[in-house]
Amino acid sequence: MRRAALAAGAFAGLAACSPAAQVAAPAPTPAPAPANPPAGMQYLYGSGEAAALSVQVWQALAAYVSDRVKARPANSVVLADGASLATPSFAPCGTKPYAAIFDVDETVVLNIGFEFHDARTGRGWNAADWDAWEKTGEGAVAAVPGAAEGVARLRGMGVTVIFNTNRAVANAEATARAIRAAGLGEAVHGETLYLAGDDGQGNRKDGRRATIAAKYCVLAQGGDQLGDFSDLFNATGQSVPARRALTVGTPVSTLWGRGWFVLPNPVYGTALRGGFDDVFPMDKRWDLPADGGKN
Repeated sequence: MRRAALAAGAFAGLAACSPAAQVAAPAPTPAPAPANPPAGMQYLYGSGEAAALSVQVWQALAAYVSDRVKARPANSVVLADGASLATPSFAPCGTKPYAAIFDVDETVVLNIGFEFHDARTGRGWNAADWDAWEKTGEGAVAAVPGAAEGVARLRGMGVTVIFNTNRAVANAEATARAIRAAGLGEAVHGETLYLAGDDGQGNRKDGRRATIAAKYCVLAQGGDQLGDFSDLFNATGQSVPARRALTVGTPVSTLWGRGWFVLPNPVYGTALRGGFDDVFPMDKRWDLPADGGKN
């Protein structure tokens, strides 16, 4: 082995001295920066329509919670352990204090700085870049329109605002700084801030929700992904049409706008998947009559 290594080293030394070895490979040409951000980013971070929709959700949420505070409900809006979407049951309230649970990213905080980086570089999401953003990005965030006012209204009603996010537990302090920088007040890890890694269940949030519901009567949940309400929406192997059907054809459908509130996010996440056959049912397809009509 040692002899082979010495021989290989001698060959490498000769190769390094040859003219061919001294010619440096040309540097790759960087891809040109796109002229405009992707359409989803234009909508979410730039449009008045997205801002209006977010404000609308937050106003409806605050009004709903105000009504519930006046008439104490028997149950939280957190599904109980063992419940299903077809046969839901909920964590009991008893005399617990009130709370509302919110995702962070694109629910209360807009990650404008990271998405600028993503749009300009075209690198797409990757774990290293996102980790760096979690650690250092608090200077380039903003509140989701309506969120700061909504959060303040809830706290004014005596409702504890709790953030349940899949940001990393290792970056708890930086996440609290980002929440504060967005004008959303203080978040304390383990009390009003829960993160991926808190309970050994990774990005699944049901365990964290159960921990919160054991202490509080949860009046509302807000998020931009279905997993912000129940992990049951993200069952492995579930088709796109089946997942959509769960939101409109099950008993939990009555919770939309009545305890569960969805914020818009056409930029990333579990919603952005599906081919033509998933998205466009065969009996709803159309084409110009000159081209043969329905396909």
